[in-house]
Amino acid sequence: MTTVKDPSSQKLAGWAVSGAEDNQNSKVLYLTDGLLKERLLYDENVITKDTQLNRSIVFFIDEVHERSVNIDHCLALLARLLTLNSDLKSKIKLIISSATLDASVPKLFRQIPQIRFAKFEMPQMGTLHHVTKCARPNANILNIVQELYQERKRYDQILSITAYPLVQSQQASVQQEYIDTGSVFFSTTVAETSLTFPQLKYVIDTGMINVPVYDPKSKRTVLKAERAAESTIKQRLGRLGRTQPGTYISLYDFKVVDKQYPTPQICQSDLMNIEFSLRKSPLRKGLDYMKDFLPDKPSKDIIDHTVQQLRDLQKAPSEALTNHGIALAKLPDFGSLAMSKCVLAALKDYHCGRDLISLSSILSVLNTTVVLKSIPQDFKSPDGDFMTLLNVMDQILLVKQSVPTKDFRLEAVCQAKGLTGIQHILKQALRRQTNLEKSFNLSVDYRTKAQIKSNNWELIAKSLLTGYSGNVFASMKELQDRSHLYVRYNNSADNDIAELDSQSVLARTTNKDPPSLVLVRDIRYSTSVRSKALLSFVGEIKPEWVEYGITRQLKLTTEEETRLNSNNIFKNALAKFSHRINMLLNNTAKAAVLSGPAGTVFTSELHLRQNMVEEFQFQLENKNPPNTANHTNLARNLESVMKMPQIFRPMQWRWQNQKQVTITVNCNTSTSTCDITVNGRNSEYQNVKKEFDSFLKWLQDCAVIRHPNSGKQTIFKKPEK
Repeated sequence: MTTVKDPSSQKLAGWAVSGAEDNQNSKVLYLTDGLLKERLLYDENVITKDTQLNRSIVFFIDEVHERSVNIDHCLALLARLLTLNSDLKSKIKLIISSATLDASVPKLFRQIPQIRFAKFEMPQMGTLHHVTKCARPNANILNIVQELYQERKRYDQILSITAYPLVQSQQASVQQEYIDTGSVFFSTTVAETSLTFPQLKYVIDTGMINVPVYDPKSKRTVLKAERAAESTIKQRLGRLGRTQPGTYISLYDFKVVDKQYPTPQICQSDLMNIEFSLRKSPLRKGLDYMKDFLPDKPSKDIIDHTVQQLRDLQKAPSEALTNHGIALAKLPDFGSLAMSKCVLAALKDYHCGRDLISLSSILSVLNTTVVLKSIPQDFKSPDGDFMTLLNVMDQILLVKQSVPTKDFRLEAVCQAKGLTGIQHILKQALRRQTNLEKSFNLSVDYRTKAQIKSNNWELIAKSLLTGYSGNVFASMKELQDRSHLYVRYNNSADNDIAELDSQSVLARTTNKDPPSLVLVRDIRYSTSVRSKALLSFVGEIKPEWVEYGITRQLKLTTEEETRLNSNNIFKNALAKFSHRINMLLNNTAKAAVLSGPAGTVFTSELHLRQNMVEEFQFQLENKNPPNTANHTNLARNLESVMKMPQIFRPMQWRWQNQKQVTITVNCNTSTSTCDITVNGRNSEYQNVKKEFDSFLKWLQDCAVIRHPNSGKQTIFKKPEK
């Protein structure tokens, strides 16, 4: 942007995003909310009482209605600046712009003494074209799409309607291509403000929105489907009527005005990273101090929980930064405290600093695993998603470093490597990488260590475990439970059940054994979609790499405890593992208690479980008194069952898949016997036996049992005596 009078004059405006900038010393500077927050938080000289200005410095913050964590943080820092520095009130002008705005935002600034406050509301001008509102509460969205096609006499397309997804993670060119060629779109909130639809005719609004909500008790962020606020619904409605008449179809049955504005993200997010950033900033104070400058304050419980998390992280009695915390504070911002810990460990302990810097660069711009699907097979690593992403970054950086900067063309490299589908992601990752390299080049402590590359998954995994030790999951198949499901491997008695993201490199088909132990970056919970969590960005790890402390209780029946003692199984396990962990049989709790490094505990637990597996045999017997109707009926039906042992296959598969118990059924029609062999723990054998006993009871009460392929149903009624 230049002046109108002299196009060759110095540019008036510049911009800056994470890892890239242009003319940032210009009079007008466009920033992301994240960079504005960083400048207000860390740059004490951004504006002072000694700043010489002919006119006021103007902060213009747009889209405030989104109430993101960064936007609220910026508002709080500006409110604090104006509150504590009366000399700056004449030098700062703050413009807050929003389509809709909660009253808490203007209230925050109205209460600051000696502040001149003005409010301007754009007159309600309506839309250029008429918009018809149609209420269809609880209707099926797919049925409505078909109805609209019928109304427009598009009968030939009803059976083959192509709909396009619109999500934030897509490349902008892909979104535009969909909009140019498509007619039906399923969209996230990205369509509310970020995209333009030149020919939009209909908006079908479910009235719902998926919101990540942090629960401090369970320490989980759960994706919840909640009713959208009135301000959000206005944004959706406002997409219509711009280029032609439109129809807004609402599927919700609630009163929109009952919830005018969305809950600010800062009131329902994990605030650990914010607390740490405040503590390491020149403020040296946390949320307990900054809450008074926020438009909406997080609850006391969340703030107290966050402070306690910081204490636990540093293993210190107070939230003041320890030496470890100070070392973390010297690092560039890696987006999360967990990743900062990983990078610090890589630099100081595991000699793979460059690997973690590259890996963090691409992980920082990824919030979905869809990208993994677009990566060619030759980049994919058997170690999992982390090494796969690192392989991609290494290849791109290798080319970049082998040519002069002016000759590097990412588009050409991606085309040659088959990475065109993720070029937009790699562009952001390279910007991030460049930014981090600049920061480390200025670091006296880590300049050299940041250049050390190992490409060794063990060292990289150990670095990642430093920050994500709570994200280790064990295969439930290894723990004699459901195949292809995972459980968080920690002290908790809660069953934190999860499954691998289908896009993960480690996702397996049902006939292949899943990885025994995995390290995960993202654990996604959803109360509305699934009862199980989804594990995203996963790497397979070995037990000996996992060193954090843990205590596990392996529940035992009396028979299982006797087996462990009488066969010297527990004694042999003590000889094998007790030099690293504590092992004891707790008779009161009826459990084997294992304490020590998690990897060794895991190995010892598997050892005990495998040695508790034994073989049991029994027969399907007719125990009714001879010459009774029950005896006669069961004998006849048992004879029929022996001729079709395949009816037991679903049961056999279920026990094998869910409890790793093998059941063999051997029917001998010549001897009229049906032998059952069970391989499993005694506790599971007892449950299998109960199920067969229940089957015999059912079989006894069947008047007629037919072959499964006869096409006729079994008649179930108790014969007359």
